[in-house]
Amino acid sequence: MIIGLTSFLGAGKTTVGDYLVGKEFVFYSLSDVIREEITKHKKEITRERLQAVGNELRRKFGNDVLAKRILEKIGHANKKHHYVIDSIRNPAEVKALRKNKDFMLVFVDAPIELRFERVKARQREKDPMRFEDFKKSEEKELKSKDSANQQLLKCREMADAVIINDSSVEELYKKIDKLLGDSE
Repeated sequence: MIIGLTSFLGAGKTTVGDYLVGKEFVFYSLSDVIREEITKHKKEITRERLQAVGNELRRKFGNDVLAKRILEKIGHANKKHHYVIDSIRNPAEVKALRKNKDFMLVFVDAPIELRFERVKARQREKDPMRFEDFKKSEEKELKSKDSANQQLLKCREMADAVIINDSSVEELYKKIDKLLGDSE
């Protein structure tokens, strides 16, 4: 089984990924492909640079390049494992991953105000600390006329399941367990 995760900033997709790793899923992130590229060029990894380099890679090698590179890594790994793939942000990535019959795309969602509070609380460098900045940053990820850019709204439309993460972590875990119970 391969579970793909996509979400808006601060919705809890990392928490879902961590929980699945605790259930012995092997974790991959499409963003790690971008981080490898940035590191190769000895540049600082920032949210803006991740977006820009991801878009650049898609333009240069096709919109599904990040998914294909992760699928190559999975292809070299033990097929007996379950996998969780984080940071899916483009419909072409979803289409490439869907070629695996055991793939399920999960969109993790939460109200924007709650997501903003979570982002502020985690205090990561470069995260927007004002609500207006947070909304502007998010708008870049939602939809774009350039098919190589992030298109989270289209990814949400393609999701097999949507998990609303608007309460406790324990409730989120129950929702994940219910989802797995339907598919394992």
